Amino acid sequence: MNSRGLHIVKWWQMLLVSVALFCGVPQQLIAQERKVQNRPYIDMRRWHYGFLFGTHLQDLEFVNNGYVHTLEDGTQESWFADVPAYTPGFSVGVLGELRLSSHFSLRFVPTMYFGDKTVVFREQLGGVVERQAVKSTYLSIPVDVKCSAQRFNNYRPYVVAGVAPMLDLTVKKQKALLVQRADVAVELGFGCDFYLPFFKLIPELKFCFGLADVLVKDRNDLTDKNLLKYTESLDRASNRMVVLTFYFE
Repeated sequence: MNSRGLHIVKWWQMLLVSVALFCGVPQQLIAQERKVQNRPYIDMRRWHYGFLFGTHLQDLEFVNNGYVHTLEDGTQESWFADVPAYTPGFSVGVLGELRLSSHFSLRFVPTMYFGDKTVVFREQLGGVVERQAVKSTYLSIPVDVKCSAQRFNNYRPYVVAGVAPMLDLTVKKQKALLVQRADVAVELGFGCDFYLPFFKLIPELKFCFGLADVLVKDRNDLTDKNLLKYTESLDRASNRMVVLTFYFE
């Protein structure tokens, strides 16, 4: 199986495990006895505000084209790119939520994501390996629709979906790989509101899928033209993220 196939299997496995965990939450809640509710009228507010922090994993999904590069001495090279491992990053932001009905709300969540990923280039004919660290600081302004289940005691699970314009503030040129600053991602996730005596704690797991091809193919910025072979070996690059967030409201 090629690297793209492995990526697809990996993402589907993570998504299926997450859905299974979420589906198990309501059954556990139903089995509990009813208790005194903390902050019983907080969900009646039209506007909700809060802040967040969390962690995330950044990924780049590549489409390799098998391009064969010929050196001046006649030697041929064929490079393939992948992100084989992930390094947790940090995220922080603010939350604004507009109540639409008893079960639906509209969320605005300006967030900063600080993280990095290591892109590995493998030469298939000679076995040479090159690495490039790609540091990213994303400014994201998601607009999400939140669908919440009926509250039970001090718990309320929900699912969320939306779109998130993103801007990478730390793109650097003169590297083997150059990505565009702007992207738009589709977000899918789930979480649960925990009603504590003085505030709401909301853990959430979310999957972000970039829609744009962020690979910059016009590399006029390169002074070392030998680096051009890495870009020429790729057809497309797409952003992916898995985000674990804790909201305080």
